[in-house]
Formats: sequence, C-alpha cells, structure tokens
Amino acid sequence: MSNLPVDYPKTQIDYSLNQEDENEINLSELISILVDNKWLIITITFITLSLGIAKAFLDAPVYKADGLLQVKENTGSMAGLEALTGLVDTKLSVLAEIELIKSRLILGEAVHNLHLDIIAKPKYFPVFGGAIARRFQESNQDNSLSSPLLGQSHYAWGGEMIQVDTFNVPSDLNDKEFILQAGELGRFKLIYNDETLLEGEVGKIASKQLGNNGRSIEIFVPLLFARPDTHFTVIRESTGLAINRLKSNISIMEKGKGTGILELTVEAPSQDKAVRILNEIANIYVQQNVNHKSAESQKTLEFLEKQLPILKEQMEAATDALNDYRIRQGSVDLNLETQNVLKGAVELKTQLTLLQQKRDELRQKYTESHPIIISHDKQIARLQGQINSQDKKIGVLPETQQVILRLSSDMQVSTELYTTLLNNAQTLRVAKAGTVGNVRIVDYAMLPDEPIRPMKILIISIALILGLILGVVAVFIRRLLSHGIEDPHLIEKQLNIPVYATIPHSRKQQVLVNKIKKIARSGHSLPAMLLAVEDKEDLAIESMRSLRTTLHFAFLEARNNVIMVTGPSPAIGKTFVSSNLAAVMASAGKKILLIDGDMRRGNINKYLGIEKAHGLSELILNAIKIEDAIHGITSANFDFISTGSYPPNPSELLLHENFAILLENISKQYDLVIIDSPPILAVTDAAIIGRLASATLMVVKAGVHPMRELEQSAKRLVQAGVNLKGIVFNDLPQLSSQSRYGYGKYVYQYNYKSGK
Repeated sequence: MSNLPVDYPKTQIDYSLNQEDENEINLSELISILVDNKWLIITITFITLSLGIAKAFLDAPVYKADGLLQVKENTGSMAGLEALTGLVDTKLSVLAEIELIKSRLILGEAVHNLHLDIIAKPKYFPVFGGAIARRFQESNQDNSLSSPLLGQSHYAWGGEMIQVDTFNVPSDLNDKEFILQAGELGRFKLIYNDETLLEGEVGKIASKQLGNNGRSIEIFVPLLFARPDTHFTVIRESTGLAINRLKSNISIMEKGKGTGILELTVEAPSQDKAVRILNEIANIYVQQNVNHKSAESQKTLEFLEKQLPILKEQMEAATDALNDYRIRQGSVDLNLETQNVLKGAVELKTQLTLLQQKRDELRQKYTESHPIIISHDKQIARLQGQINSQDKKIGVLPETQQVILRLSSDMQVSTELYTTLLNNAQTLRVAKAGTVGNVRIVDYAMLPDEPIRPMKILIISIALILGLILGVVAVFIRRLLSHGIEDPHLIEKQLNIPVYATIPHSRKQQVLVNKIKKIARSGHSLPAMLLAVEDKEDLAIESMRSLRTTLHFAFLEARNNVIMVTGPSPAIGKTFVSSNLAAVMASAGKKILLIDGDMRRGNINKYLGIEKAHGLSELILNAIKIEDAIHGITSANFDFISTGSYPPNPSELLLHENFAILLENISKQYDLVIIDSPPILAVTDAAIIGRLASATLMVVKAGVHPMRELEQSAKRLVQAGVNLKGIVFNDLPQLSSQSRYGYGKYVYQYNYKSGK
C-alpha cells in the first residue's frame, strides 16, 4: 500500500488519469459489480424461481382437444340442384365459415346442450388446495375421498364430484356465487350470502319461491359425491357471458391455404370436457349446415308447387283453344317454313318464361338494384326483343296460319313449362330427402394425453431467467439510488482532505461482535476481544498497520501526541478503528493510552472486558486518582480509560479546565494518546476534544455518507479550530471481483507462513 506523505498538498490534485480510468466502463467492471452483489442476485433469483415453481405446480391443468372439418368449395343448395333450378350460387369463404362456427347460433346451442352456463365445482383451500386435490386424484384408484387437512372439513381435498344439469335463478342472481353444501344420504343445501335458500336431494328437482313477486330458484343435481359439509361453488352464468367464455377457449384455423380443411381446437380444465365441447360444436355446425341447405330446397319446392297449378290451367286452356279452332276451321296444314317459325317461337317463349320465374325467385333474396337482378332483366329484354322480331315474321303469314301458329305456340310453351317444372319438383322432393351439407366432420376429438398448460419447464425457465434479470436490474438500481460515497477518491477531490487508509470489511470482526453479545446475554464476564489480537493477519488489521505508518510520519512535527477519532454519525466503526489502532500501535513497541471520550454512548469497555465505572467523567471531577482509572489491557499491551458514569452534562465537563490539564499531564506518560469521541454532527463534544488534540481522524463508512454530510462534518471541525488531519475510509466491502489496497481498486492479502 502506498501511503500519503505528511504534508499532504492543499492544492487541487490532478486526477485526470484516474478519472479517465473511472469513466471507462468495460465489461470486466460490469461483471465485477454483478459478482460483488451476487447474494442480492441469488436472493432475488431464488424468490422468483420459487414463485415460478409454485405457479408451475399449483396452476390448474388445461387440456386441448382438436378435430378436423372439411368445407367444400361449392356451397350450392343441394347436390344436383344447381342444374335443376339454375340458381346462382355463392362461394362462402373459409373466413365466413370460421366466423359462423364462432357465432352465437352455434356456440349458444352448445352452451345450452352441455349446460356450459352452469359452473359447478368443488371449493378448494386457497392457493394450494386445488393442487393437493389433483395430486390425490392422480393416485386415487378406488374413487375414494381424501381426508380433510388442517381441520378444514368444508373444503374439498380430493375425489369430490358434482354435476348440475339445471340451475335456474332470477336474472339479478346470474353470475353470482352460490354455495352448495353436501349433507348426509345425498341431501344438500343451497346457500347464498350465508342464507340457506333451499334444501334438496340428489336426483330430484328442487325449487323454491323467493318472495311474493314470482321470483323462483330451481336446481337439479344428478350427481354429488363428497363428504358431508363439503362446499361446492355453483354459478349460473348469463348466456352472453357463457358464450364469450366459450369463444375465448376455441380456436379455428385453415390447415393449408385453399384446402378447405378447418382445424378446430377447444381448451377446457378436463380431458373429457374438452372432447365433449369440441364434438358438440362440430355436430351442431354440420347439422346447421344441413338444415340451411334443406331450407333452401324447401323454399324452391314451395315456389314450384305454387306455379304448377297455374301452368297446368294455362296448358289446358291453350290445348282447348287450339282444338276448338281446328274444329271450326277444319284441318289446317303448316308448311315447313311456318313450322320452323313455330319451333323458334316456342323456344324463345319457354326461355322467357323460365327466366321470368327465376327472376321472381331471386327477387325474394335480392333488391331491384342487385347485379344479379339487373343481369336477369337484361336477358329478359334481349329475349323479348327476339320474340318481337318473330312476331313481325308471323305477321306476314295468312290469318289462318297466324292463328294456328299462335295457338300452337301457346300450347307447346305451356306444356313444356308444366312438364319441366313438374319434373323439377319431383326431383327436388327426392333430393330434399337426402340433403347433405357442404361441410363434414373429418376427425372427431380424442382424449388428450397431457395438458397443454401449465408448461412447467417453460415457466420454471422463464422464472429463472426473469429472476436473474431482476437481480441484475436491482443491483444497478441500488447503485443508482445509493447516495453514499463508495470511492475515497471522490472525498479527496471534493474535500481536499487526504484519505490515510481504507479499511476493508472484516467478517471475523462481525463474528467477534456476535460472540461478545452472546457472552453478555449469558451473564459471564467479558474477555478482551479485539480483532488486532484475535486475527493479526486480517486485511482490516493490515490496513491499520498502514495507518500506523502514515501517522508515524504525520506526528514528526505535531504539537502533542494526542489523536482524536470521530465521525459524521454513529454506527460507522470509529470505536473499532480507535481500539484496534491502539492495539496496532502498541504492537510496535509504543506506550499507548486509549480514552473512551464518548460520555454519552461509549462502550469500548465491552470489547476490552472491563467495567465502565471509574473513568473519564470521574477523573474530570477529581473524584478518583488517575491510577484508579487506568486499566491495563494485557492481551493488547495498551492502557485504557473508560467513559466512567454517563454524566448529565458531557459538554460542560469537557469544557472544564480539568480536562485540558488531565490530557496535558497524562500525555507525558505515553507515546500516543487516542481519544474516541462522539460523532461531530450529533453533538459538540468532538469539537471540544479536537481542539486539544494535535490531529483528528474522521472515520467514514463506505457507502453510507452522502457528500454533503461529509462536507458539513469537515466544516464543523475546521470552524471549531480542530486540525482535521485525514480520513479513514472504513468498512470497504471485500469484493470478490476486485482487490483493494490502501484506497483505490486494489487490496492485496500477503500471508507470511513458515516453510516446512
């Protein structure tokens, strides 16, 4: 360790090289910070990991069932119907089918069929009761019931079962939690807000009127297996809430673009429930599709059945009119040209009539401005124009042939229309009986083997990583929020006061303190216990030796041999410094006197194993002789004067001339007198004592004091005329990632061992 010289320069010190090094943040320094705070990181990681493990094993399992549906490309009314009716088909997109499956039409029926709007489950002990019950159920081969734990018999602990098929309550009680309490011999009670609403029996409907306003409650429990007094939670959800909850647990996606194969998945808390829900939704969807197609064909059939009687009358009237005219006029033969005209006219009128019928049917679905209706209107206008052209050709024929041509055309058109529609109607009746939809179930759901959640390994891994991240973040936040000075360089730069030594934290010292407290509680006499005596090779004591060397040169021109040790605040280790400094000085052959000058809370005597009475306060009052107050500490080879009895006026005693005379006389008998004084910011005692000392050391604890506190402490001492010689930077953490020697970033431990 390099020590500062006696005449420490009072000018600004050049720290340009140090600042450049400090401002350079590299990976090794970051790693050093993390290693130094490893216990904080380990603690946070352990807590987070424990929470993750708890979540992984306490969360209720979730199972997923999956099935496949096929949606055909063509979604016409029925197989073969398009050719018969000529209706324009539309292709439903896969997205439309997915939304249809998620609609209230499908899911609402599934909720109703499976009673998904009724929640009935055992009431478990909070936090871990459900996990205990599941663990019991895994090994429950004989369907028995678990014994209640912790004396909580109203909670379910494993093996309990309940099924509620009917639970009707007034609308204002929807989504409210009821308690079903199991009783003896299949009896039960339904409780709400600690009030028994009704009593019932398994397998029988139980109901009761609530007041005189017609409100009632009804419940049917076909299955109840539990110990008497076991509680179950029963909730009747509103239909909308139940549908939304089911919708959030289903997922539908197309397997491969354009394949028309839909994969439907359902998540549920049990394997069989997931399978039942998925299969029910699939069956409802397929049946709804069939019903929709059947409804389309039914509407078409009804339309045809309305048209057939009208067409039959028209056909019979046209036939009678033609026959009557032939009878009146006799046999009239049509030449080949006229027959061709007749054939063309029949075809055009037949097409026009069919097209008009199709337009009338489409008009029930679409408005006049719809593109399909507009397209049919254009076709009708085109056919009408062709018919008008035919009529002009017919107009040049003889009158008899014109009449025969018109009557024959009417008869053939009506006959052909009637025959066509009659055949279509019969075909529709046959097709309707075997209607199939354009969707089918490819794969039904199977019981899943393992739950999809909780993913235990993933949760634990995330918890571990998150714990490490939070630990690292906590380390840096802690450093950012820390206002205490951790670098002695900053003190020297800001206060222009030398740091004589940096004393690392000593684990052995903490062991000694705990040992002293334990002996004190037992009532036994306290032996002298100083770190300088118990472990001379401790790093803290090595730093004391460095301080001893520095003080040796600092006192070459001192006006007396009295040193005061103080600090800004209590509990910073000034007693540790003063007592062990005395021992280290004495080990160098010096005659040392240690005085406990803190007549308010001084307790150095505890570490030295002597009583507090007959000390400094009595000496100032001339109540005892000096030789009666001095205690020889044999193990440490120095003398000690305790505080004596705590006086009510310590400051007044220290201001008494007897104290100055005492120090002057007693200092002549020793090479060095060390006075441990109270903190300077707490009381004025240190300012009084320091004026009588040739040098004052201010103990600063690493990471505790903000710079303003140190500035105020130094200011008070200087204003009181105290010679603040230097600072002892105490309790510097022994960082496993860094070495510190003196002050700065390095401490080396060098052990001398005898060779063998």
